[in-house]
Amino acid sequence: MAAPMFAVIVAGRLVQTDFQPLDTTKFVTNIVDADNVNHIVVFLTGAQPFPDGLGGSVYFSWPDPNAAPAWQLLGFISNTKPSAIFKISKLKSDSNMTTPFGVQPISHVAQIGVSIEPLQQLELQTPITTSTPSNVDSFMEYTNKMLENFVNYICSFAITPNQITASTSETYVPISTVQQWYLNFQRRLQQNPNFWRT
Repeated sequence: MAAPMFAVIVAGRLVQTDFQPLDTTKFVTNIVDADNVNHIVVFLTGAQPFPDGLGGSVYFSWPDPNAAPAWQLLGFISNTKPSAIFKISKLKSDSNMTTPFGVQPISHVAQIGVSIEPLQQLELQTPITTSTPSNVDSFMEYTNKMLENFVNYICSFAITPNQITASTSETYVPISTVQQWYLNFQRRLQQNPNFWRT
């Protein structure tokens, strides 16, 4: 079986690579419990690039128990732009709906779709403006939430020194170290939201 070409990250969840092909150029995956999702990251896994001159339009569809999925264009990914962050928490309006994946059965979960298309066509498309975090505040909010989730996840495995078994081969890191890293990262982000680029 070929390695997956696309993947999605929802903060606090495992990476999803389970895109199902509808045909040779259309792929979809389900996003469960989408009401609790603010941002998603869609990216190429690196297993294979797009063919020359092609990229992928990224679409999102909220579930509608009474109708087939209607899709909203979020943006696109390509070999030169292999990942993108999209804000989906405000996409529940019916504006800018389209049907790039044809008529599909009614879905009870949200879906992400990738449609492989010519790059010239992708660059002319207009994504819905609420999907892309366009300012630093959105980026900082996403980053803080991601960091909080990471620290909370790590802290959920905390044990006392008395609980460590002598025969284990695990390496342990003090929780205070993780918390200090979080505080330092947060402080640097406040001072310069682009510090991580250097």
